[in-house]
Amino acid sequence: MTTLSFLDEAPAGNLLTEYDRQHVKLYCRLLDAEADGASWKEAVEVLFGIDPKDKPERARKVHDSHLARAHWMTVHGYKILRLGRPN
Repeated sequence: MTTLSFLDEAPAGNLLTEYDRQHVKLYCRLLDAEADGASWKEAVEVLFGIDPKDKPERARKVHDSHLARAHWMTVHGYKILRLGRPN
């Protein structure tokens, strides 16, 4: 489980946020879990500490929004991180 706090919904849009910078490792772990074929329920329980049986809607929202942001980071966000461009 992550020791960082997290939002129920990851940032959206084309700007790299401070939240993104703080959660790069979490995004990588989500991408790894997806690549390994882990279920979203397992990933959200391990990475976010949310029991999907107790809070299924919240768990799905947290997982899906952060995974979508992780995918955005692989296409766009990493360029901003690498080049050090400000938002």
